Amino acid sequence: MGSRVATGAAVKDQATIDEQYRYWRVRVMYGMMGGYALYYFVRKNISIASKAITDEFQFTNTEWGIVLSVATVVYAFSKFFSGVLADRVNPKYMMSIGLLASALVNIMFGLGESLIFFIAFWALNNLFQGAGMPPCSKLLTSWFAPREIGSAWGLWNASHQIGGAVIMVWAGYLVAHNGWRAAFWIPGILCVVGAFWLFNRLTNTPESMGLPPVEVYKGEAVAAKKDEAPFREIFGKYILRNKWVWIVSIANFFVYIVRIGIMDWAPKYLQEAKGFDIKQASYALSGFEIAGIFGAFASGWISDKIFKGRRGPVSVYFMLLLIASVGILFFVPSGQLGLMSAIFCAVGFLVYGPQLLVAVAAADFATKQAASSAVGLTGLTGYMGASVCGVVTGMLVDAYGWDAAIFFYLLSAIAGCLLLAMTWFKSAHNATPDSVKR
Repeated sequence: MGSRVATGAAVKDQATIDEQYRYWRVRVMYGMMGGYALYYFVRKNISIASKAITDEFQFTNTEWGIVLSVATVVYAFSKFFSGVLADRVNPKYMMSIGLLASALVNIMFGLGESLIFFIAFWALNNLFQGAGMPPCSKLLTSWFAPREIGSAWGLWNASHQIGGAVIMVWAGYLVAHNGWRAAFWIPGILCVVGAFWLFNRLTNTPESMGLPPVEVYKGEAVAAKKDEAPFREIFGKYILRNKWVWIVSIANFFVYIVRIGIMDWAPKYLQEAKGFDIKQASYALSGFEIAGIFGAFASGWISDKIFKGRRGPVSVYFMLLLIASVGILFFVPSGQLGLMSAIFCAVGFLVYGPQLLVAVAAADFATKQAASSAVGLTGLTGYMGASVCGVVTGMLVDAYGWDAAIFFYLLSAIAGCLLLAMTWFKSAHNATPDSVKR
């Protein structure tokens, strides 16, 4: 394929520009997708291992909820500050170093013997996990123009589900045949190698490669104007005083309660409430992730092509159907593996649409200059919701049973739907800070 151009050397020949853009857009996309899928190998392995760990050490659901909640609080702040940092540093360094550190911590986590150890090391793992997504949001907004970014983001977002689906099945096999520690050691070793591969695959912005900004390349030159204000002023203008960024960020709080609640607690729920063994639970939940690939891509494509960049209507339609799908869980009898798998497929398809569109909308509303920071804010609020989800789910299950946890997820889906409905008529073109700050 095309050859790499020297950093900083401006390319003038249009044929070379076309060749370089084709080459780097493909390489950056599969690099980001592979790299972020690997991040999930060393973050969502804990979901399948949870029951084995709690059984061995006799932890209550509330105690295990503390492990998950402390980690997600750390992840929330890490993702936010990583978002701010990603707007200012080379994303290839940030993403690959974060994966390497997370992999090493996973190997250490497999040596755990106490609740305090598990709390501390899983929090440390999530500190490094926060370096995964913000570099991707910077690369997406740098290499794909506004009129195509919904579809591009939807394609990249499949990395969540690919990584999540693979680790659900793989970790289930490892726990069943080799014990829970293997579910951290073996993915950890793989991701050490993967971090070096990721460093080799990624690059920085087109401008750093001597190429024109993507908006100029795609004929959207108006959007390519640079805000020359200091970063502090850009952050205040496009993030802190932009109510649309805050609305979708708060909505993400509730979306993540549903998404992370299913990812972290459904394996235990299926085993304790529905009578499945660990392999059946892992297979049922792999459908959740696989369906999410199609849900995320469909939501991005529909919002680009049918709603012309308006993310709100698509988010609301998906959330309404999500509410119905979560509600059906109350009525599924024990042992119905096929039916339960179908419901989790529907939930995965529907929850990953709004999860994607919240980030795309925030990047739209904040503009390119603060896109990573805006996405970092959605990550902060989303994982604050996830942290609440961890301990609250554990407490509800201990006190009232699993139906109480499902009701908690249902109410959260309703709240997220109402907030996203407020953005129904908004797009990147009519939700700039200047139009809303007074």
